[in-house]
Amino acid sequence: MTRPSAPPLHVRGHDALTGEPIELWTDGEVIRHDPVPDAVTIADDAWVLAGLVDAHNHVGIAPGLGVTMSQAREFALADARSGALLIREVGSPVDTHPLDADPRCPRFLRAGKHIARPKRYLRDYGVELDDPDSLADEVRRQARAGDGWVKLVGDWIDREVGDLAPLWTDDQVAAAVAAAHDEGARITAHVFGTDALHGLIAAGVDCIEHGTGLTDDLIAEMARRQIALVPTLIQVDNFPGIADSADRFPTYAAHMRALHADAPGVVAAAVEAGVPVFTGTDAGGFVEHGRIVDEIAALTGVGLSTEQVLAAATVEARTWLSAGALGDGDRADLLVLRADPRAELDTLRAPAAVVVGGAVL
Repeated sequence: MTRPSAPPLHVRGHDALTGEPIELWTDGEVIRHDPVPDAVTIADDAWVLAGLVDAHNHVGIAPGLGVTMSQAREFALADARSGALLIREVGSPVDTHPLDADPRCPRFLRAGKHIARPKRYLRDYGVELDDPDSLADEVRRQARAGDGWVKLVGDWIDREVGDLAPLWTDDQVAAAVAAAHDEGARITAHVFGTDALHGLIAAGVDCIEHGTGLTDDLIAEMARRQIALVPTLIQVDNFPGIADSADRFPTYAAHMRALHADAPGVVAAAVEAGVPVFTGTDAGGFVEHGRIVDEIAALTGVGLSTEQVLAAATVEARTWLSAGALGDGDRADLLVLRADPRAELDTLRAPAAVVVGGAVL
């Protein structure tokens, strides 16, 4: 899909993270800090924020699977309209690379397919390895299929045990992490409980998704290693419903309810310890697309200041993902806001303009 030629844009106002004056222009798909001829002023007294980051999203997943590229595009556009202009797609059964040609879509960083084991994850969502010792080889394949990330399922319910349990041995995890890094990729892991976290963190995984089972010692080690956490709090809010549907496994159900109850304290402790925490919705299954502001609001509800969360959702996440923010030459993905979001967080829900690659969406 080819974008019609968009005129240069001009925005003047305040940096929404610092309050400092800001003025910028667009030149094609990039930001410029020097005037661009014939630019159209779209705001003269606005609050300007780099595009939000949804660091845990699945535009290639929906209940029932079978997502078409047309459906994936609609999911991506819902995310873009909400202000999420950089998406880390951490696992998808569908290769969504064709969306990169749509100029209206967010920028994507993909992790290929989830890597799991038979009957130890949602059926047909990812690659299911009969031989767990082949994990490192599969990591290499998915690293080459993605955009710099690989996604492991670290734990899931083991129906024979009746509770959450790790999918991999520590040795298998260590080999997987080494393989990802050898391929020049980073590796993340879905983990709800505690047991799988020890091996993953010791192996040097780059990120933990959800992380509801983190303990103080594990948090301290993540902080020391600067392993990131994407807590997906609006997904964690679904844990009681998951527990209610698992009456055949009472230990698992009780465990999920306890993890839900403890989640706010876990995230607050991680932030206090210095763990890098970033925003992610887990959209694509139980969570609808376009809810990044709900995740931002949820993080302010566990003790983070609005300033901390806005930074975690923009410049800090973009730095972590090696993406630009509002620098000269960075891709022109930004929100033009009517009010200071540090004082009125809900202003994020109704931006004056969403600029995607230099064009107003």
